[in-house]
Amino acid sequence: MKEGIHPQYTDAEIECACGFMIKTKSTRGSFKVDICSNCHPFYTGKQKLLDSAGRIDKFRRKYGRSAPAVAEETTTGQEAKAAGGGDGSAS
Repeated sequence: MKEGIHPQYTDAEIECACGFMIKTKSTRGSFKVDICSNCHPFYTGKQKLLDSAGRIDKFRRKYGRSAPAVAEETTTGQEAKAAGGGDGSAS
């Protein structure tokens, strides 16, 4: 190996935002990370569930909508088929 062309490979400590410290070696030196295997939801099995139904209800209360408009379109489509105009069959 040539002398002087390789980076310094020194001891390093990686510190997570949760406080967990990992001792390793690195050419970068010591540094901090936001998330590690000690606090990541994939490894811990804890997931944050979003309350999407609650968000939709909050939106509807805020903007005054009580029911989706899809129900009205469905009934008019069924009425058109009952009248014989929308079944798509050839006469």
